Amino acid sequence: MYFIEKNINKLKRGEQTLFLNEIEYKKILSIISKNTYNIFYPFIDSNKYIIYKERLEIKLYEIILNGTIKHSDILGSLLSLNIDEHLIGDIICTNNRYYMYISSSISNYIETNLIKIKNYNIKLEELDINYLKDYQVEYEKINIIVSSLRSDNLISKLIKTSRDIVKDMIKDKLIRINYELLNKSSYIIKENDIISIRKYGKYRFIGIIKETKKDNYLIEVNKYK
Repeated sequence: MYFIEKNINKLKRGEQTLFLNEIEYKKILSIISKNTYNIFYPFIDSNKYIIYKERLEIKLYEIILNGTIKHSDILGSLLSLNIDEHLIGDIICTNNRYYMYISSSISNYIETNLIKIKNYNIKLEELDINYLKDYQVEYEKINIIVSSLRSDNLISKLIKTSRDIVKDMIKDKLIRINYELLNKSSYIIKENDIISIRKYGKYRFIGIIKETKKDNYLIEVNKYK
């Protein structure tokens, strides 16, 4: 709750929040008066939100380089500069073009120090923050059959491994549900839960399509590309 209170206090001082994930955003909205503030998210299905009153202080950069990189390469390079992840917004990789939203408070530091990603020299070009408003997140639709919606069972089917290995991954803090560490293998996955698995990616559980003749469930999951 400290992070939530910290951002509410920022709003009371007339400042914008840090970048919020969907769960943090909804928690804050349940406490504040929605009509008093503005909400910024750069495109539909954005992962990050900012709540603000008057001034919005963020920047959008295109990362220009001669090579191919991934989301994790960009995020890793930013975090290696000891940047608070809540100052980093959405990172978009599409059609060999790369974009990132950041808080204006670190823009000068980023422009000076982010000069290389994955052995590629880079150049940053600032764009209007609404440049990506029509961007659509791409998903891979996955249908699998599971015997239950227990997290260990569903995730083991999703990433094609054993339930014991998934339990070990939970102990090793490699799995998050709705951006929070998964602590219990018995957690029941619910519709629209976001499942983040280290080295496997991020998924959204859409729901049960139907019950099979053997009392299993055919389910639909979207994997973020």
